[in-house]
Amino acid sequence: KFESIKLSINNSVTEWTSWFNIDHPGGNGDYERLEAIRFYYRERVCARPTAMEARTTDWVAAAETGEVVHSSLEKGFWCINKEQPHGRVCSNYHVRFQCPPVQSYWTDWSEWGPCSTTVCNDVGVQVRRRKCVSAQPMPLLLVPACQGHHSERRECITPPCTAKWSPWGRWGSCSVTCGGGRRIRRRTCARTSATVQCVGRPVEIQKCGKTPCPAKCQYVCTEGHPSEDCSHCVCKGHILHGDIHSVTGVPVAGAFVSLASHPKVIRARTDAMGHFKLLGICSSSPTLITIRKEKFAPITVSTSSNTTGMSWVRAILRSAEKPYIVKHPEDKVRYEGGRVLLCCKATGSPTPDKYYWYHNGTLLDRKVYKYEEDLVLRDLKPEQSGQYYCKASSPAGSIKSSPAFLTVIDKGAPACNSTPETHLIRLPIDCVQPGTDSKYYNAGRCPHNKCAGSLDFDMGCRDGAGFCCSVKNMESRIIDCGSYSLPIRAVIQCGCQKCVQPTVLVRGRVVTADNNEPLRFGHIYIGKERVGTTGYQGGFTLRITPDTQRLVVNFVDPSQKFIDTPKVFIFDKKSGSIYHDVKVMRKQTPIDINAGETNFIDLGEIKDEDPIGQLVIPPNSFHKDNGEIYEGTVKASVTFIDPRNITTAAAAPGDLNFVDDEGDMLPLRTYGMFSVDFRDESNKEVLGAGTVQVLLDTQHVKMQEHIPQMKLWSLNPDTGVWEEESDFSYSTTTTGGHGRSKREERTFLIGNMEIRERRLFNLDVPENRRCYVKVRAYMSDKFLPTEQLEGVVISLINLEPKPGYSSNPRAWGRFDSVITGPNGACLPAFCDAQRPDAYTAYVTAMLGGEELEAAPSSPKMNPNIIGVSQPYLDKIDYQRSDHDDPALKKTAFKINLAKPNQNNFDETNGPIYPYQNLIACENAPVDANHFRFFRVEKDKYEYNVVPFEENDLTTWTGDYLSWWPNPQEFRACFIKIKILGQKEVMVRSRNLGGTHRETKGQLYGIRDIRSTRDMRESNTSAACVEFKCSGMLFDQAEVDRSLISILPQGNCRRINTNNLLQEYLIKHPPVAQNNESHAFTMLAPVDPLGHNYGIYTVTDQNPRVAKEIAIGRCFDGTSDGFSREMKSDSGVALTFSCPERKINRESLFQRLQTNPGQTLSQMARDMRELDGLQVRRSSTQVVAYPSEQRGRTQNRRVTSTTRRRVSTRIQ
Repeated sequence: KFESIKLSINNSVTEWTSWFNIDHPGGNGDYERLEAIRFYYRERVCARPTAMEARTTDWVAAAETGEVVHSSLEKGFWCINKEQPHGRVCSNYHVRFQCPPVQSYWTDWSEWGPCSTTVCNDVGVQVRRRKCVSAQPMPLLLVPACQGHHSERRECITPPCTAKWSPWGRWGSCSVTCGGGRRIRRRTCARTSATVQCVGRPVEIQKCGKTPCPAKCQYVCTEGHPSEDCSHCVCKGHILHGDIHSVTGVPVAGAFVSLASHPKVIRARTDAMGHFKLLGICSSSPTLITIRKEKFAPITVSTSSNTTGMSWVRAILRSAEKPYIVKHPEDKVRYEGGRVLLCCKATGSPTPDKYYWYHNGTLLDRKVYKYEEDLVLRDLKPEQSGQYYCKASSPAGSIKSSPAFLTVIDKGAPACNSTPETHLIRLPIDCVQPGTDSKYYNAGRCPHNKCAGSLDFDMGCRDGAGFCCSVKNMESRIIDCGSYSLPIRAVIQCGCQKCVQPTVLVRGRVVTADNNEPLRFGHIYIGKERVGTTGYQGGFTLRITPDTQRLVVNFVDPSQKFIDTPKVFIFDKKSGSIYHDVKVMRKQTPIDINAGETNFIDLGEIKDEDPIGQLVIPPNSFHKDNGEIYEGTVKASVTFIDPRNITTAAAAPGDLNFVDDEGDMLPLRTYGMFSVDFRDESNKEVLGAGTVQVLLDTQHVKMQEHIPQMKLWSLNPDTGVWEEESDFSYSTTTTGGHGRSKREERTFLIGNMEIRERRLFNLDVPENRRCYVKVRAYMSDKFLPTEQLEGVVISLINLEPKPGYSSNPRAWGRFDSVITGPNGACLPAFCDAQRPDAYTAYVTAMLGGEELEAAPSSPKMNPNIIGVSQPYLDKIDYQRSDHDDPALKKTAFKINLAKPNQNNFDETNGPIYPYQNLIACENAPVDANHFRFFRVEKDKYEYNVVPFEENDLTTWTGDYLSWWPNPQEFRACFIKIKILGQKEVMVRSRNLGGTHRETKGQLYGIRDIRSTRDMRESNTSAACVEFKCSGMLFDQAEVDRSLISILPQGNCRRINTNNLLQEYLIKHPPVAQNNESHAFTMLAPVDPLGHNYGIYTVTDQNPRVAKEIAIGRCFDGTSDGFSREMKSDSGVALTFSCPERKINRESLFQRLQTNPGQTLSQMARDMRELDGLQVRRSSTQVVAYPSEQRGRTQNRRVTSTTRRRVSTRIQ
């Protein structure tokens, strides 16, 4: 049995890790293996833990459960069901680890490295380094493990530039053996710089081979005889047999075959079975054969032969893939006279062979800049600042990289403005600054733009240690709130510092679009690399590398219940974490078809409506992997994502974009997508299919101008980009098929395709009527410009019109998402200038899994609330989702996408912008027209003494009073407070330093939250109040037990304290005094106690995610659940009784009405008494709701009116 709660090998330890629970006790038992924990959490566990603790999720120590368990610091913790007595089943355990202290020291300096410049007559830098060695490696954050610098630099000068000819080389061989030719000898100019040249010519030419040529071909063949053009050998009677297939085993017909030595001369073409013959190919030695076909990557293969003179070649053709950028150029900042390297790399099939670089849209001269994949710029000038991008090309197409911005700073100019920008911090609701009545204070902030910095090496694709304009100096100030004072740390100087690099995460959950069934243990791929597995509930977390520009993730179901779904995820490099609710389609139940017959399979079956189209599969089209024709029954599963059903929009794979011939990524409008899966009768072997027809019923194409442009596309799962398969042509066809009771004549568009290695196809049309829609998100329905939210995922679903362009909410044609920045977001959409209702769209907003509300449209349309002025608002026809039915959710709005008329002034100020005006949309001022979302959570306030924006992790500042001490790992702590009373009340946590010598008695911050009504119990509410977690501060040197005060507003009295929490606090001294019944004070626990104590602690690499999870558990009252509905009877730490105060006397207004003379006399006496009364104020104390607190401490002998006046004056 587990004899102790903790397994330890060393008593000298640092802080415990967070708790891990990666397994549940189903099946054979509960296995918390260290290897699996490291796989999911990587650096969160050190290499050699010195101690481990295991508890159940109900917070029972392993030793007290009576269960047979096992543990090891090398393997972890496990409990096996069959070992338990009396048929018991293992509990659900979670574990944590402790790591050894770090002992660090510097190694000796290395030798000086090479000069950073190889250019002659130039000045460079030499670097030498030393390493900080740790006996027990453990990452320290911000503060280096060893004191001092890890590198030193010194200046170095290269030799002067020279240019000198080498000796002449030997004469080369004559170009011909007869008939007159020439021979050449060369010399080279050895120069150390392009600025100097050798004098003279590098080449000499001499005539040779003057003897006349004989008439006969001199080509020597070891077998056979020379060909007529004397270029190769021919062997009569010898035949080369060829066999060409696709990856899925389907024969490739119509492929061109040529000799690699003469690739332009077509020698043969493959037949319907993929076979070809070449006569006269000698078998004595291998011959290189080139095979080409449109939409396939060309391949060159060598022939094989045997002693009988028979030669053959077998080849597999893969689909051609357009170029795709895998390395984008990155933003750089340099000083004038410096140099920079911009890198670009693309992949594809065939491999891209040409690169072009552009500066501010102008092609750079290759001869001048001498670039290939990478661009090098030397002796930089300020005019070279601007936008750079590359374009990669291959025979399959072109692609442009994301733009990178190069900033060249003038010599002597500061890289970072030392004067902070204005940054207004919202103050607590009871803090009113005398003389200003302002609710805001300017704490200052730095712009966080990149700096040139001091780089060890300036010619890397990515600057190793980036520099940003950030906080250099702060000062402590005191804000006068009238009745109390509030400390704050304000920025007074900015400077170039090493950038804070937040850990960029993409999180989410993968579920089916029909019933939210999770994709359990699905495989996750980025490109061709498997990077993870979804959890039991479909959850996933991906860590994104800093150089990622476009994230394509493919979810594959090993059980084959769901179709493989590639998704293009948006992510935020500043806020660190974005949550995606991923929808996948369930595979259609396979139907049995006969491989020897023509088969029709409907695409899109909706009750009382015709299918959108059909697949027509000719007889004998199915093949095995080895190329053999498959005969018999085929299990055919065709899953159609129907644009007539708006609930399937989120399940659309990819991002509905294609790349045109110029390399620009442009949008598509879908008329349906389908996934195919053909298997043999045993449902095991995947079958390939040859040429298949796709029929699209023209009655479903409501916009007739789309018909000539309609194309068939397939999705590249590695890039998430749709690539063209074929055009469509008109045909009138009599159709029938599975599930259809009649045959009828209709007009179809017919497209042909081959089902090769790709299995996802799309009926799309390129659309050029494009606009951008401006959306902003706010912290509340006050829509204050200073309270905009960043990191909100805004999604727009473009709807498909009915005939006549009237809107149709049952069809969609596109799905896009964008993340809000400091100036909102601009979403691409289709729009029309002729008819306002030609295109409509639904728009939603989500922040970390929480849906935001849209501005209301009923009972009356208010332009000031919606954010769009009249008369454009009527033209757009804005409607929130509950416009006609108040019972519906309020989290979306629908609009007409009326393209703005640039000749109408009312339509030139947003919220819809023409496609070419993207910059105007992105830079639009906050008072310009825009659509609005806001957080539903109201009556919530957070104040940090050291300002920090949780939606931008780069604003983190290392300070002892920082609320979050570690920018790589955020620990959120909440306490659950139960309120007995008729009304919800505000609850405040006041958070001070408790035991650390640098912070003791100093304020970290304030948190206010209004309690939430429990809908199941009358006169009961509860609040989940955040408090400052105990633990290491930013220097990672010493633990601080934060001093926490919980203070409800109003007439509240503490009537109960959780017994387990009380016992814990007593056993872990020092114990804070709790003499006041209207409040509760404690030194925050270091351990993550759990719901049995009413304490909820979650650690994550993003603060918002940590808080969301902790609040969900607090609402639910469990340690591993989640709820948005308050359950006040579970997991409570403190209970307060807050009855309403009874009014037992008349108000001043009532007394003036009933007895004015006596009332005025009484007021005069009160004022004379008040003249002698002195009110003392404290200049440093932070109090909660001071009017309530001070009202209890006034002298009882003062009259009631006097008491009220004193209380009013000191607020």
